[in-house]
Amino acid sequence: MAVATLAFYLFACTAVAAGALVVLSRNPVHSVLWLILAFFSSAGLFVLMGAEFVAMLLVIVYVGAVAVLFLFVVMMLDVDFAELKAGMAEHLPVGLLIGVVLLTQLALALGGWAFSDAAPALREAPAEAVGQVHNARALGRLIYDDYVFLFQAAGLILLVAMVGAIVLTLRHREGIKRQDVLKQIHRERHEAVELLDVKPGQGI
Repeated sequence: MAVATLAFYLFACTAVAAGALVVLSRNPVHSVLWLILAFFSSAGLFVLMGAEFVAMLLVIVYVGAVAVLFLFVVMMLDVDFAELKAGMAEHLPVGLLIGVVLLTQLALALGGWAFSDAAPALREAPAEAVGQVHNARALGRLIYDDYVFLFQAAGLILLVAMVGAIVLTLRHREGIKRQDVLKQIHRERHEAVELLDVKPGQGI
């Protein structure tokens, strides 16, 4: 067995096992750690495919930012695991029903899956030959030249989703001091500074 084949099976089995343990782990911290391992294994698979740029993005963005952020949030929050387990047991039948429906849909989709004879040519058509251009340059040409409008539309959709999430979660609570920039800019000196004539030996 070649080294590349052995590495593929190692990374693939590790990614599948880590993904399963992300869902099955009872401790959220352990789930995040298994998620990081799944990201590293997926990055190894990308390297074997020749997509080293995507592999480095996966490690830097997902492992270095997203997964670490999840880990910090989970560790800093005071999570009541007993309450979470009680709520999970209460909604377990509904979750099992949704899981059965999803598995049925996947089985129907995979059962009717058929590969077209022109599929390999269509997959290779957008990108140039591997020996002619570097991986990162080919990816940049696809995103910023051929599919620039789709890329900008995806960014716009993400921006709208972010603004919508902020608007939906924003709550104006009473008794909270908020910063008013215009009021701070237009304030006078006598409104912000008070001069006191303190005599010697007296306190303020």
